[in-house]
Amino acid sequence: MSGRTAVVLLTRDLRVHDHPALASACSAFDRVVPLHVLDPALQRLSPNRTRFLHQSLAELREALRKRGGDLVVRRGDPVAETVRLARAVRAEGIGLSADVSRYARRRERRLREECDRHRMSLRLFPGLTIVEPGDLRPAGGDHYKVFSPYFRAWQGTKVREELAAPRRVRLPDGVDPGRLPDPPGGDSPDAMVGGESVARRRLTGWLPTLGRYDDIHDDMAGDETSRLSPYLRFGCLSPLAVANRAGDRSGPFVRQLCWRDFYHQVTDAFPDLSSRAYRRGAQEDWRYDQHALDAWTEGRTGMPIVDAGMRQLRAEGWMHNRARLITAGYLTRHLRLDWRSGVAVFFRWLLDGDVADNSGNWQWVAGTGNDARPHRGFNPVRQAERYDPDGAYVRRYVPELSSIRGKAVHQPWRLPERARAALDYPPPLEVPGTEPVWLR
Repeated sequence: MSGRTAVVLLTRDLRVHDHPALASACSAFDRVVPLHVLDPALQRLSPNRTRFLHQSLAELREALRKRGGDLVVRRGDPVAETVRLARAVRAEGIGLSADVSRYARRRERRLREECDRHRMSLRLFPGLTIVEPGDLRPAGGDHYKVFSPYFRAWQGTKVREELAAPRRVRLPDGVDPGRLPDPPGGDSPDAMVGGESVARRRLTGWLPTLGRYDDIHDDMAGDETSRLSPYLRFGCLSPLAVANRAGDRSGPFVRQLCWRDFYHQVTDAFPDLSSRAYRRGAQEDWRYDQHALDAWTEGRTGMPIVDAGMRQLRAEGWMHNRARLITAGYLTRHLRLDWRSGVAVFFRWLLDGDVADNSGNWQWVAGTGNDARPHRGFNPVRQAERYDPDGAYVRRYVPELSSIRGKAVHQPWRLPERARAALDYPPPLEVPGTEPVWLR
């Protein structure tokens, strides 16, 4: 077998467009093996994400086959399987998109040790964020702890050039591509479908609304946000390509992409973000109440806007961002339950669940993270009346309340007794010794 060969280990970068690791390998090597290793340990974490992953892998395989190559699929330990394949094809090196989670860093460390042992090179590439986590550092610190100064620095940063998809991908002779299992059943019946072509169509279809983003992104009933987060989480879309299509780096939509970069650089510096309070001295006097946690998880707290959000999560594997803030604030500020419980529930259901964004946002709401105002609260009724003023969002996901018109749906406990008795809906959860936050 003549010519030079490289392996590209694909993880959360399931695309062919603007893929630095893949593009670089196809440019520098005669043969390239795009590889994904199905790790059984990850497959168990979220049925929703597992289904989305398999759908995305099927699309990626098709895109690579159109370019003369294929997606090689293996199952098992990612490091062992990658090195085994690399040795079998006599690869000179392995390419990998850099990532920040504890799992990803351990994978990288083990992979580097194995590459050193077998005299292969390992090269890390950008691509999971717009600005790489270590590229921006404040004076006298290793990372930015507050978003606003990070955003100012981020706006002025020169980023890499967006890359075209490789025209041709050539596998070494005799490589068994392996079988990609059919997408398993997820838990959310109305979940979005994974894949790069789906993601690109969604982006193109949504962009005409970009000019109205500042007016529509908090309209819960309108549901006009981009819903691109699952595709960014699995790398079906390049965040740089999305930012380039959006244009204005100071605009409110691109600012959301910057938040994503921000939490990745926080996680890079503080890998315990999903398990330990980020802010020193944060008060963590949480209580334990399994009944309340179950009611919150299942969308039966008796607080309609909270229940609507949690039911959307379970039905779609996704939740409107404003609903995420409201439901998280209710769990931590009213029920006074540990934010880590919320992290776990969201991580279980969300298609876009990842360590950096999920944990960072939960800590922000709980007052243990990067919020410069850690004692802020979310009054769920006021939030509902402001962002779902007619109650359409609540009625969409809580059909027991569909007969209540207008904003009265947000406070069914205020209805006349006869009307309340006719509802198959629970009263609000009570926390002993605590005045409800919506009455303050």
